[in-house]
Amino acid sequence: QLQASGGGLVQAGGSLRLSCAVSGSIISANLMGWYRQSPGKQRELVAESGSAVSTNYVDSVRGRFTISRDNVKNTIYLQMNNLKPEDTAVYYCNAKSWVGKWQTYWGQGTLVTVSS
Repeated sequence: QLQASGGGLVQAGGSLRLSCAVSGSIISANLMGWYRQSPGKQRELVAESGSAVSTNYVDSVRGRFTISRDNVKNTIYLQMNNLKPEDTAVYYCNAKSWVGKWQTYWGQGTLVTVSS
């Protein structure tokens, strides 16, 4: 299971930290990350990391967002700094496991609204 939290309303230039509690077999997923979806747009990858791959960020957030993982708490985080109105979206945590093919898991979304 993936349980996301931490969304809210923030002014431009502010910060938020999203959390995603991971449980069950998903704990051993190969890749974990965050996606987001704005109204009228497709869901896009924001940040993704794994034990065997380097961390990947979408260009629009690189340098402002940081993905991290606490293996003791089984939680992944997305620290978002210098937020912009265009960051407004529903954010979803995501995990992928390789089982001969990619098995994908999604958490429920958490809404981030950035006011100008």
